[in-house]
Amino acid sequence: MSQLQRIAIAPSQFQQGQIFLTKEQQHYLGRVLRLRESDRFIAMDGKGKWWLAQLAGEQAQVLEALLVETELPVSITLMVALPKGNGFDEVVRCCTELGVTCIAPVLSDRTLLYPSSQKLERWRRIAAEAAEQSERSFVPTILEPVAFNTAVITNQTSHRYICEARGEYPHLNKVLNSISSEIVIATGPEGGWTPEEIENAIASGFQPVSLGRRILRAVTAPIVALSLISAVCEI
Repeated sequence: MSQLQRIAIAPSQFQQGQIFLTKEQQHYLGRVLRLRESDRFIAMDGKGKWWLAQLAGEQAQVLEALLVETELPVSITLMVALPKGNGFDEVVRCCTELGVTCIAPVLSDRTLLYPSSQKLERWRRIAAEAAEQSERSFVPTILEPVAFNTAVITNQTSHRYICEARGEYPHLNKVLNSISSEIVIATGPEGGWTPEEIENAIASGFQPVSLGRRILRAVTAPIVALSLISAVCEI
């Protein structure tokens, strides 16, 4: 099973066997995913086309088209505040089964868990096992934990949502009618996001949404969010 990193591209970026990368994509591949010249990755256009590509400066060389049947047509990054205890194990396992592309653990103002490097390796192993069990084509990427306020500033995906139980926000399902090739969805810690975190996320381009009228546990919310998005994509 492939452990290659994946990025979403616009169909127009693919031209004559080359993928012309935006500045944001170059930064994401090089600084966030730490890929180097000639490293391989997966490019997906959100319309069902996937390519194996090789990084070459500001462009990428397409090596071959890929036939993918078990993956979602959209790239989903789950930005999730780390819950207490071993709850994140279950988030990784279930969201991998549901089709998540990338899991970005974040440290919020109310985070109680500050994970060790051994935890990160454990999560990556759980993701690999869950991907194999659910017969996925690829293993989700799990990034190193960073502060939430840092994560919201550095992520520039056009469709970004932050789930908040308090407040009169539209249901996630209502904003998914114009689904794009790439989505970022953030779910909070025990006790929810602080008002300052919500304000920072909105200022950075996140749209606040609701997952329903009930208050969900920090472990439940990401699973519900992924279930809603994957249902819309596949139906």
